[in-house]
Amino acid sequence: MSISQEARPPLPRRRRQTGWSTAEEIKGFIRDEGLTPGDPLPTEAELGDALGVSRSSVREAIRTLESLDIVKVRHGYGTYVGGLSLAPLVSGLIFRGSLNQDGSFRTLREVLQVRIALDLGVADELSQVYRGTTNDELRELVDEMRRRSHAGEFFTDQDGEFHRRLLSPLDNTIVRQLVGAFWEVHTCVVPMLAIPTSAAIDDTVEAHEHMLSALEEGDSLAYQEAVIQHYAPLQRSIELAVAAARDAAPLADPGVVSAGERG
Repeated sequence: MSISQEARPPLPRRRRQTGWSTAEEIKGFIRDEGLTPGDPLPTEAELGDALGVSRSSVREAIRTLESLDIVKVRHGYGTYVGGLSLAPLVSGLIFRGSLNQDGSFRTLREVLQVRIALDLGVADELSQVYRGTTNDELRELVDEMRRRSHAGEFFTDQDGEFHRRLLSPLDNTIVRQLVGAFWEVHTCVVPMLAIPTSAAIDDTVEAHEHMLSALEEGDSLAYQEAVIQHYAPLQRSIELAVAAARDAAPLADPGVVSAGERG
């Protein structure tokens, strides 16, 4: 136990909220104390005493909250407020997207729709931010994507960095996190479902250039057109995968009567 923990006075007993679980109580403690990511939490024993619950109840609640990135356990050091990221959402959507039992690729298609909506939704704000600017670092990323594409190499890292940097001036943390989260889901699920690389992948690369140029000119409409251009090859690849899955699906035996037909 650290000196700071030994010197810390006991926590006051908290009045439990009716119907709240221990996990909810700990979240309430974090909120009421104004704690932020990285701040230390009291020990399990201290939380148990303050909340009027057993250490095992606190321990189980900590496990739940850690899975949600609300707390972070550093073994040998203690428990801290977590990053409060969208990692749990990403993990769930990646698993959900990987299932695809019916061959419709529905989750992946919906993820792509969300990505498009997010990029289009920030068009006006980005146009104002980038108008009249020059962005050499972003263009270097586009050049590297172009070089890798021509060499038949993947450019996933450069694509992710481009989108992260492009949205970095936005004064909206949640939008930036959502864009990053759905980008990660998309890039993880596509290879899991064996979606082939589009023959028009070079169009996706050039769309990055068009997006940046439009923003530097302050042209929101041109940026939106470039966003649609950017996602078109990806949408086409999914459409082809859906068609291939449909063609590969076994035909129903005409001699087998379904439950619905039996009435």
